Amino acid sequence: MQQNSPMSLEETIDITAISQLVVRERESRDLCMWNRMASCFFADSYVDISWFQGNGKDFVKGSKDMYERGMRAKHRLGPVLVTLNGTKAVATLSGIIDIPDEIDGVEVTLSAHCLMLYKVEKRDGVWGLMSFGAIYRRDEFISAIPGQSIDLPKDTLKSYRPSYRNLSYSLSLKGYEPSNDLPGEDRPETVTAVMEEVFGWAGLAVPD
Repeated sequence: MQQNSPMSLEETIDITAISQLVVRERESRDLCMWNRMASCFFADSYVDISWFQGNGKDFVKGSKDMYERGMRAKHRLGPVLVTLNGTKAVATLSGIIDIPDEIDGVEVTLSAHCLMLYKVEKRDGVWGLMSFGAIYRRDEFISAIPGQSIDLPKDTLKSYRPSYRNLSYSLSLKGYEPSNDLPGEDRPETVTAVMEEVFGWAGLAVPD
């Protein structure tokens, strides 16, 4: 589908279905609807984010485990932009991941800003997720009670990537080993690479 060209009824239906699929996957994660979340992914899907690399079904299991460990993330989602190419599509949306935590007795919320990317495919008339990833932008800790502050280990934080430094630290406190090689705006070449890979998979050029 050409950008800004009139959409057919079928394209409109497909874009609506894909947008709902993406929102359904994220809402299911927030509401602990694990079976519904799993139904969004094809069996051969792949997820590559800060704390997990593997197939979609295992990602759901890992998300449930993360919730049980006490990392109860919620997502603030922007509008979903869908780029179609036949039975394949790319869906992107800006989002903020909010994770409440307590550090040294201070209640805080970690807010991680990112661009979420999905590869989506239509099989037997049904759209499903083939991949889920993110481009990390920045993050911060915000105290739940204004005026309170936390003293974080500066040397440890310097060992993490600037685009998702605080997220990496928060994950490490819960026993995760966050990847240091994810796409992030502190390394523009990683953003270019993932955009070319995702859009190329759908037979599309990266928008310029």
